[in-house]
Amino acid sequence: MGNSQSSSTNPRFASASRSFTQHKLDELQSQFNSLATQSQSNGKFISPSVFKGYFKIPDSLGDRMFDLITQKRHDQKLTFEDLVIAKATYEKGTKDEIEEFIYQLLDVSDDGKVDRSDLQAVLAAILYDLFPLKDNESETKSHQCIIDAIVNAATFSKDDEGGDTKSMSFEDFKDLCGHIPSLRKYLGSLLSPPDPGRVGSQVPRLLYPENYDSNLILKEEYAWLIGGLLTQLELVEWKLLYHSSYHGQSFNTFLGKVAIDEGPTVLIIKDTEGYIYGGYASQPWQKHSDFYGDLKCILFQLHPKLSIYRPTGANNNLQWCAVNYSSESIPNGIGFGGRAHHFGLFLTANFDAGQTFECTTFGSPPLSKSNRICPEVIECWSVFPREVQLKGSNALEGTVLERFKEDRNMLNLVGLANSSQ
Repeated sequence: MGNSQSSSTNPRFASASRSFTQHKLDELQSQFNSLATQSQSNGKFISPSVFKGYFKIPDSLGDRMFDLITQKRHDQKLTFEDLVIAKATYEKGTKDEIEEFIYQLLDVSDDGKVDRSDLQAVLAAILYDLFPLKDNESETKSHQCIIDAIVNAATFSKDDEGGDTKSMSFEDFKDLCGHIPSLRKYLGSLLSPPDPGRVGSQVPRLLYPENYDSNLILKEEYAWLIGGLLTQLELVEWKLLYHSSYHGQSFNTFLGKVAIDEGPTVLIIKDTEGYIYGGYASQPWQKHSDFYGDLKCILFQLHPKLSIYRPTGANNNLQWCAVNYSSESIPNGIGFGGRAHHFGLFLTANFDAGQTFECTTFGSPPLSKSNRICPEVIECWSVFPREVQLKGSNALEGTVLERFKEDRNMLNLVGLANSSQ
């Protein structure tokens, strides 16, 4: 053990140390020594540049994290005690302690409040980290569109002293995390090893014919955001099964295309009002005369607001797929939540109309501008393609599967584990 552990009289450090096993403390000491050497500090501290370079925390987020870990001393020196105390709070604390730390992380301007500009700066840093821009104007607009959609979904209810604007309260922040779990997972894992499988940073690889690219609704940013409630194995590859512009706006064609994989799928709709929304279907789209599915199902809205809605437990009316029924009480089509003729989301068997109502099943509002929707484009993606399933025990062993337990622990911290089992 290094002297920094044995000689300390800091009670916070002593308390934080008890959160770790001796083996883990030794690992942290070794990590600290390596980074302190790179900082050319004679083993005494880690510099800001080395810290941000190792953990790969982008832009203003990295500066803010360094500031919080060093307890705002502004001396540009991160000590071993700082590291242990921060990781004990950030990784081993109670759910509220962890979220309070992350809430402070959002205050990148360090003015004691989290306002729209802070949230926008954090979101811009995250998107640039996960989806680097390539001097492409359309990509810049895409990032801004995502940022605007998340900010539109956020609540700023805290009155600012001496100002006319409002900022985000801690309760507002927790509500935002509940509706955008990918954001919470990303911000909650920044001190984890910076490998491609870091929780909150996985982006599924999208598989589709090259000539479809310009007409796709789903983009990588949306896949990352939808994937916040999914498991590691569902974040490897997503394969396009059906696209209405190419396969035709046909219910029978849809059912034929999605039957190929017989696994969970993501349904995405862009309607004539420009709204984008959909749902994650945990079960195959197969003929039923009543609701089916399980608590893995989700609804989501992607534009102009971005929110993910998971089951509330109010009922089990999760997934709907009725084919060729003649009874008016069993409307033919596919959908999620609510009740027959009053769905959270529903597409008629003609695929040219549908509905979306406020829904207690998912605690969701109407997903479009009006209750009656007119689809412009419909897509369906397999989130666990058969090729990935077949590779599972071989190609994924030692990578995704080894991180599955870590992912489950993170879901527990976010309070989402029950929705993903």
